[in-house]
Amino acid sequence: MTRPAGRSALTGLVATLGLLLLGGCGFTPLYAAPGVSPGLSAVETIAPEGRSGALLRESLDDALARDTAIPARWRLEVALKESRIARGRRPDGVASRYEYVVTADWTLTSRADGAVAIKGTSRSEVTFDRADQPYAAIAAQQDAEQKVADELARKIQVDLAVWMLKQG
Repeated sequence: MTRPAGRSALTGLVATLGLLLLGGCGFTPLYAAPGVSPGLSAVETIAPEGRSGALLRESLDDALARDTAIPARWRLEVALKESRIARGRRPDGVASRYEYVVTADWTLTSRADGAVAIKGTSRSEVTFDRADQPYAAIAAQQDAEQKVADELARKIQVDLAVWMLKQG
């Protein structure tokens, strides 16, 4: 099915006008605020050893757009508390689902003088099925770990960006 040419032109015009009006009202996305992106890219992440710590460190480096070409101005230290809670039991008593909960306590400190700039706590949780096949069970658990790491990184990124916006 093809659309009439006038309709697609009208849709484009409405979208362009919407962007112009939004830009004209003074709205600036958080990531585009002055000083926020350069500040976030100068954060070095120190996460605990292990798979969960490594996943979170990678997700944070991606979320903060860590620029390794410049020396870090900030150090973000993260401590993790993990739990897997059995949910939903089959008739034989074996759990059919798990809830994976991770709480990250984090501290942002200045590398220049070691002063604590901000502290926070972020929490993320996902549920995943327990499969009978060993490979599928491992894949489901690892997928849950990655999702939690990505969500925690996003939450920490937003908290740090808001703090940096208020500082600058």
